[in-house]
Amino acid sequence: MAKTHEIKAESRKDEGKGASRRLRRAAYVPAVVYGAGQPPQSIQIEHNTILLAAKHEWFFSSVLDLSVDGKVQKVLVRDWQKHPFKQQMMHMDFLRIDENHAIRVNVPLHFLNQEKSAAAKTSGVVISHNLTEVEVSCLPKDLPEFIELDLADLKTGDIVHLSQLKLPKGVEIVALHLGADHDVAVVTANTVKEEVEEAPAAEGAAAEAAPAAAAAPAKDAKK
Repeated sequence: MAKTHEIKAESRKDEGKGASRRLRRAAYVPAVVYGAGQPPQSIQIEHNTILLAAKHEWFFSSVLDLSVDGKVQKVLVRDWQKHPFKQQMMHMDFLRIDENHAIRVNVPLHFLNQEKSAAAKTSGVVISHNLTEVEVSCLPKDLPEFIELDLADLKTGDIVHLSQLKLPKGVEIVALHLGADHDVAVVTANTVKEEVEEAPAAEGAAAEAAPAAAAAPAKDAKK
C-alpha cells in the first residue's frame, strides 16, 4: 500500500491569464481540481511545494491528499505544464477519485540486483529495460508507488515479460487484459555479435589488381 502524501493548497477566485501571471510572480502555481461528480475548483499552491514534490516519482503515480483550505480530497496528478527552460511549474490539473472505484495509473518499475546477475557478469551481453513504467488498475487503497523486478537470476538470452511481474494483491496490469500479444518484454538480456569488417580486405584486393590492369595495355602496345 502506498504512503500518504499531503499537498496543501488554497482556493482562488481570480481566473484567466492575467490572474495566473500574477500568481506565478508571487511564487504560486495556478491549478484546477475536478472530477468525482463535483464542479471544477480553481486553486493555488506554493511553487516550492510543487517543485520539491515533483522531484519524487510518487508525486505523479500516487494518490495524493490534496488539502484545500484544510479540506482534504483524494486526487491524482492528471496534467502539468512546465516552463520550456526554467525550473518552473506553470499549471497543474488534479483529478478527484472515488475510493470505491478502480483507477488506472502508470506506476514506475524498480529493477533490483541486476549487477549480481549472471547476465550482467557475462562479457558481450546487453541488458535492456524496454519498459520503465506499467499501467495498472486497482482500487486507490491498493495502488503501489512502484513495482519491483528482481533480476538476480537473469541469464543470457532471458526475456522477462509483463505477465512475470509480481504484483501486490488487488493490482492488475491493464495491457494483459487486451490479449496475449500485449504480454510484451520488460527486460531482455541479449548477446551482442561483433560485426566482421570485410571492407578493408576488399579494398586491398582492388589495390593489388590496379597495377596489373594498368600494365596490361603497355604490354600490348609493344606488340
